[in-house]
Amino acid sequence: MRDFLPKDIRGIRRHLLEWYGREARDLPWRRTRDPYAIWLSEILLQQTRVDQGLPYYERFIAAFPTVAALAAADEERVLKAWEGLGYYARARNMQKAARVILNERNGLLPATLEEWQSLPGVGRYTAGAVASIAYGVRAPVLDGNVKRVLSRLLDVEESIDDPAMTEALWERAATLVPRDAPGDFNQGMMELGARICVPRGPRCGECPVRKHCLAFQLGTQELRPVRKARKAVPFHETVGLIIRRNGRYLLAKRPAKGLLSGLWEFPGGKVEPGESHADALHRIAREHLGVEVKVGGVVAVVDHAYSHLKVRLSLYACALAKGTPKANAHDDLRWVPRGQFDLYAFPNVNRKILHLL
Repeated sequence: MRDFLPKDIRGIRRHLLEWYGREARDLPWRRTRDPYAIWLSEILLQQTRVDQGLPYYERFIAAFPTVAALAAADEERVLKAWEGLGYYARARNMQKAARVILNERNGLLPATLEEWQSLPGVGRYTAGAVASIAYGVRAPVLDGNVKRVLSRLLDVEESIDDPAMTEALWERAATLVPRDAPGDFNQGMMELGARICVPRGPRCGECPVRKHCLAFQLGTQELRPVRKARKAVPFHETVGLIIRRNGRYLLAKRPAKGLLSGLWEFPGGKVEPGESHADALHRIAREHLGVEVKVGGVVAVVDHAYSHLKVRLSLYACALAKGTPKANAHDDLRWVPRGQFDLYAFPNVNRKILHLL
């Protein structure tokens, strides 16, 4: 992979900053230098498109307008505000970091890369983004969009998923960041990747830095970036029990560690090889709840894809036949009327069927 020539560096900086000044989207976190607001936007937009994340950002910052407000909030309120975005560890880590800032830094947000990276859930990218945008620190960023831009500018023939290549791209990104307006430059690179230098069908005719782009010159832009072949995503067949008693539904809180930790769900689990759905429901009722149930009809079947897993959840109406439910596999159980479901944060796979109850 080649290095940028001095004339490329100067030209890329100038043309990108001019383009960003004209074309940047008007987004609420770009109207402020408040590091808390910028930090929230960077955490929220990981694994989330801007159009999807914008209403969540506005609701979240209205509910928790300061680090102190977030630190003091009940975790369930925080997860409820995040409900539907997925990757809930982002919200939990942000609240943990807010408590560190409040308790160990007297409420003072970090200003340096090293201080930001010491916080829970803040990695190299987030630290560089917040420090450069909020404080003008000359620090690079490297997310998926910036990787793609750099892989085309330099016509990178190697896989950008290789750790050594990722480190090399960090070095190239650092070379490009100017001393003046590093935050605008970094946002320009991210904006370019999101809107112009897109994965398929890049809009090279609208690109402000195409004259510096080696892939554009060689006609290889559709071949970049090179990625490693992805492994097949596993599929799990799962079942859930919808147990209703005296107008209330049994909800279970997932354990504090693991996938979807801290969220509320209808009790359920994976169907083991050779099991029927009815067999799995009876087993899960005994193991997870300590009860016997009578299995009724299917209420809904939902397909859902996580980043690492695909599931099909079949939910059945079940009635208690023997015993009192106990939280053997969960952190808590509650009987909740349908009208109070809005107080609880559900995984997306459960949220998809709430309107059917």
